[in-house]
Amino acid sequence: MYTEFFGLNEKPFAITPDPRYLYMSARHTDALAHLVYGISESGGFIQLTGEVGTGKTTLIRSLLDQLPEKADIALILSPQLTTLEFLQTIAEELGCLLPQERSVKALIDALNGHLLKVHSEGRRVVLIVDEAQTLSPELLEQVRLLTNLETAKQKLLQIILIGQPELRDLLDRSDMRQVAQRITGRYHLEPLDAEDTATYVGHRMRVAGSLRDVFSKSATRGLYHHARGIPRLINVIADRALLAAYTQDRHAVDRRLVARAAAEVFGARRIGHAWWWAITAATGVALFAFATTNLWHTPAEPTHSTSENLAPTTSTPTVDAPASDIVVAAAISAAAPPTAAVENLAPRAPATLRELLAEPDFALTPDEAIGTLLTLWGAEYDAARREPCKQAAEQGLRCLLQSRGSLGELKRVNWPTIVSLVADDGAEHPVVITALRHDTAELVAHGKTFELSLVDLGLNWYGDHLLLWRPGSAPTKDLAPGMDDVGVLWLRGMLARIDGTDPPADASTVYDTGLARRVREYQRARQLTVDGIVGDRTVVAMLADLKLPDTPLLLAGR
Repeated sequence: MYTEFFGLNEKPFAITPDPRYLYMSARHTDALAHLVYGISESGGFIQLTGEVGTGKTTLIRSLLDQLPEKADIALILSPQLTTLEFLQTIAEELGCLLPQERSVKALIDALNGHLLKVHSEGRRVVLIVDEAQTLSPELLEQVRLLTNLETAKQKLLQIILIGQPELRDLLDRSDMRQVAQRITGRYHLEPLDAEDTATYVGHRMRVAGSLRDVFSKSATRGLYHHARGIPRLINVIADRALLAAYTQDRHAVDRRLVARAAAEVFGARRIGHAWWWAITAATGVALFAFATTNLWHTPAEPTHSTSENLAPTTSTPTVDAPASDIVVAAAISAAAPPTAAVENLAPRAPATLRELLAEPDFALTPDEAIGTLLTLWGAEYDAARREPCKQAAEQGLRCLLQSRGSLGELKRVNWPTIVSLVADDGAEHPVVITALRHDTAELVAHGKTFELSLVDLGLNWYGDHLLLWRPGSAPTKDLAPGMDDVGVLWLRGMLARIDGTDPPADASTVYDTGLARRVREYQRARQLTVDGIVGDRTVVAMLADLKLPDTPLLLAGR
């Protein structure tokens, strides 16, 4: 969802074990060296342990890429099997001819014959068991017996046990001493330190295609602090922080975004409202809404407006507070609780979504929401006919439904919109935004206006939204480079108006390379998909740039 926004080829913090993203810290290098050395030697067990998410499985994937061609691998990822199932899985992984009789003895005999044959061909056989801490003592004993398969000089099977720290505890038991005595190499994979965390984040971003530092130094320190150096947790928090930055139109991730992403990951969703309002009072500005997947929830006292005016309400543009002011305010609020005087000066808290949903006139069906939006554009809506988008088309308007968006995008287009908010119970609620203020959104439902905290808007909005727009003489089909179409004349005229120039009198209807280059520049500047194809999103951006009359606005003066 955010990859294009940050110029990435793919998501950099997926938790699947992709060897391309393996960052070889000193710890990982040592672990890999132990594994390679152990495989080069003959027989016995190699034990690799580490906390959940430290990169054990990814390390094994990398090991598999480095093994010599003359090595056969049996990889068991889910060892919670019976002894018979376990032996049969090994045989199938190695391509061993299965015996007709499916007994433990028959399978071991078949494996022994296969291993001897492979050994005579100069090949090595390695059995890798992941999540080995889940092996039962009985199955571990059977694994030990597999190491008895040998020639006079060499073990026929090398076994690598990979697991969580509980594997060490299991092998330390007195009844497991025969297995423990056969372990020829042990290594425990530690989490990353702070310096490695910063390098790890930068490495994954570069592999994904990033050409700049998106995470600030304070952000990577925050990632280390919250994830405790565990790569999987770093991935999850960093992914959410990138999503939060994307939804706010921010091209950099700072420590505050990381902290809120971590709060969501670990379930700490609430902060004290006194602290929140102390920052607001100290800075004199509103906090940004952190529009991520359930990133931040702030309890607030309800305040609801009941104005009957349906016309779009004007507002002044949002003023962004310097980061330094917010940091200073946070330090002040953390040092001492706000005084009564400060609390009296602070504005009353806007409503949360939960509070608004308790209002009998607040809830809208999707059709009612689009009908409300139609009235804001000066169109009529017949509730009995339904099909509001069809009614919109009959009156010269179009519906544009998008599955991703941000507050920044809504401000750039600057038209009323319907956003889909997801409540705590998972239910979706369409709401019509008619104005954006410093820290609140003004909503309209059933002829009444309501105020919703931008924090709560960001908390419950996943990017789905619907716009109405008036296409006028815009082409009814997408325009793409190489086309010869009269709609290209419209495109040339629109770009000329946006640039403040006149289109040439002999303008061509051919969508040539020069025009494609100009369109891509425009799309890049408006943070659209840079493909040169002029579809509805690009047309909407152009119409919004022209600030046409008789168009309802979210922000006055823009």
